[in-house]
Amino acid sequence: MSITSKDRDLLETVQSCLGLRTGLGVCKNGQGLLYSKLQWRDGSFYAWLTELGLTPAKSLTLKPLAVPDEYFHDFLRGCIDGDGSIVVYTDRYHTTKNERYVYERLYVSVVSASRPFADWLLLTARRLLDVRGTVRVSIKARPDRPHPVYAVRFAKRDSIRVLRWIYYSDDVPCLARKRARARPFLSEDPAGILAGGGVLELADNSDSKSDARKGVGVQVPSPPPFPPFPDP
Repeated sequence: MSITSKDRDLLETVQSCLGLRTGLGVCKNGQGLLYSKLQWRDGSFYAWLTELGLTPAKSLTLKPLAVPDEYFHDFLRGCIDGDGSIVVYTDRYHTTKNERYVYERLYVSVVSASRPFADWLLLTARRLLDVRGTVRVSIKARPDRPHPVYAVRFAKRDSIRVLRWIYYSDDVPCLARKRARARPFLSEDPAGILAGGGVLELADNSDSKSDARKGVGVQVPSPPPFPPFPDP
């Protein structure tokens, strides 16, 4: 079994969790870029993964998995680490109307080439966490890429709920750089989240346009960054 990744610390986390003694190697992809590599042999572990529903060439064939509910938040954290993004950016889309309309945005997403898997991931998160989210096409099919790529995306209040759910402890195994990006949103104090308008003030606001006309720091919804997802 082999895994390639640009994030060496993610592979080191796998080493630690599985108690592997094999070291990390280096390999090249089709474009000649170097990647870290962790490789080992374990027939029983492979059989267990297939029993859960993982398949060879899983990108296109993956379907709902037999992940117990009590471990799903850990599974989702792993999906975000491996194939997801935590996007934070400054929205200045409406500053031409009023220079005060500057807001910090937050989106949490996971991408997959399998629509059944993406649908299952979203429906399970909805069932266990009471969030909304969407599944949308992030990369359309084309002649040189015949299969579209789908994205499960959470925005506004839902993204904060997801982050607090998956990072439930300071010592959970995770990709350090994505945990660092999520850290500002893990506070229990809503006033400290996304200053200057912020996600919490925007969530579920049914009258954002009228408030904006009054000069209140509430964003008239602007086009979200969908795609790209810059850090899968």
